[in-house]
Amino acid sequence: MTATDKAIRLPFIRPAVAPPTNGVTGLTPEVRRVKALARFATTITIFNIVGHLFLGFEQAPITPVVAALTSYASALLFEACDAWAFSRRPDFLGGPRALLIFLLPAHITGLACGMLLWGNASLWPYVFAIVVANGTKYLVRVPVRGRLRHVLNPSNAGIVTVLLLFPWVSIAPPYHFTSFTVGTLDWLIPLGILVFGTMLNAKLTGKMPLIVGWLLGFVAQAFVRWAVFDHSLLGALVPMTGLAFILFTNYMITDPATSPFRLRNQVVFGLVTAAVYGALVVSGVSFGLFFALVITCVLRAMVLLLVSVRCRRAGAGQ
Repeated sequence: MTATDKAIRLPFIRPAVAPPTNGVTGLTPEVRRVKALARFATTITIFNIVGHLFLGFEQAPITPVVAALTSYASALLFEACDAWAFSRRPDFLGGPRALLIFLLPAHITGLACGMLLWGNASLWPYVFAIVVANGTKYLVRVPVRGRLRHVLNPSNAGIVTVLLLFPWVSIAPPYHFTSFTVGTLDWLIPLGILVFGTMLNAKLTGKMPLIVGWLLGFVAQAFVRWAVFDHSLLGALVPMTGLAFILFTNYMITDPATSPFRLRNQVVFGLVTAAVYGALVVSGVSFGLFFALVITCVLRAMVLLLVSVRCRRAGAGQ
């Protein structure tokens, strides 16, 4: 559910120092990024294979294959067009390793959309979501530390677009992640994903402050809904026990390319996402997790745009 940054230097902004690592040391940012992408890609591949063979995934078995191939093709096409438009070398050139690294985010995006959406017997909703997801990396970019970078979580943006445009498409029901498991496995599978995801974010992405902010905010909005709107407290908290929530927490909201780096900003990002989610639930909006994240990303993009305008005006006044 992560994606590479599309970086184009902006002449009116002074390049900033490398982003803080939030306690993640020992590796360069690029090495950490590649390692995180590789582990994300490996995890989601294994989960898709096991899910279709043993866990009860309800999409057609061909779905992840079509999703991955569509994501590869669209990512390569968009990158080639963007490189031509800006007279730069495409990121996928430079040998097999460069191509593999470039395709890792596309692999994650494709399998994520194929796993989380439910398009009934049709494949085109998955294809449409994936093309939109990869397209947002090039169409929705704002200045961040002197470079143009995409700000919408690709897979989340593709999923939300399909949900908005095609009401008959929905999110895959949470039960299908463990519909064929019983007893101890019902606990071990979520626990294993939780432990692995936590280790990945702690060691490579440095997004643990964001996760803490998100979890605290989620609990807070549950208590507010219970105290103010008379919602069931248990009902508001129980989503935290589901595998879908664990996947969202460890593998979507923590996307390194579209979430903040600084510790304070990470916590704020998590808290805002939780607050938006609570407001959406109170308003009766379904699939609140996905809509909350895209809204928070848009709000962050607006802040980044305001910062870039101030920097441009400050540079012009010198």
